[in-house]
Amino acid sequence: MVKRILVLIVAIQFAGCAELQNVVNNLPGGGLSEAQIGNGLRQALDNGIQNQVSKLTSQDGFYRNELVKILLPEELQAVDNGLRRLGLSNLADEGIKVLNRAAEDAVKTATPIFVNAVKGITFNDAKNILLGANNAATNYLQAKTQQNLYQSFNPVIEASFSKVGADKVWNNLITRYNSIPFVNKVNPDLTDYVTSQALKGVFTMIEVEEIGIREKVGLRNTALLRQVFALQDKK
Repeated sequence: MVKRILVLIVAIQFAGCAELQNVVNNLPGGGLSEAQIGNGLRQALDNGIQNQVSKLTSQDGFYRNELVKILLPEELQAVDNGLRRLGLSNLADEGIKVLNRAAEDAVKTATPIFVNAVKGITFNDAKNILLGANNAATNYLQAKTQQNLYQSFNPVIEASFSKVGADKVWNNLITRYNSIPFVNKVNPDLTDYVTSQALKGVFTMIEVEEIGIREKVGLRNTALLRQVFALQDKK
């Protein structure tokens, strides 16, 4: 076992695709082609997108998911606390809810961006993901899509604030807060904040799926996933 681990470490650091393939072939359950390994990783990421990210696009997909629920930025926590002390909890809740609604709208634009990134996985990418950390696939996808997703999410969130009435809700909420004597007045632009939180939520849910597939054989729902991640099990 120790010998196998040492061989894998050397292969990852120094070998090219051909050499790594030889190592994979010599592992118990090996003999998979480069294409099969790449396709297995694509299936794992597709599962994350289909099983987890899609949940975020439904109503309350963010708001009722404690892993990704978008709360007020730190500088506005005083707004939330102040309104609740004044018996205006419903208004505070509504302000938070519309932030999450905007994120739900934005995530609907993510799938084509993810699909393009997943298609582009090379064998070199795949072997680094397969033998990497428990969130290596998520990190790969984040590196490949973060910029494009931000550019896609940001205008959608800005438009969504208007569509769902967030601009009016927040104007009302902040106006009421600013009318409280002796408070520090606030006038935040929340579009960038919600965009960043929506992105964080998306990758959080993909990571949930990836870790599940890596740690629980029962979540490997195709023969190829079982074959490919059996190699990871033995690293």
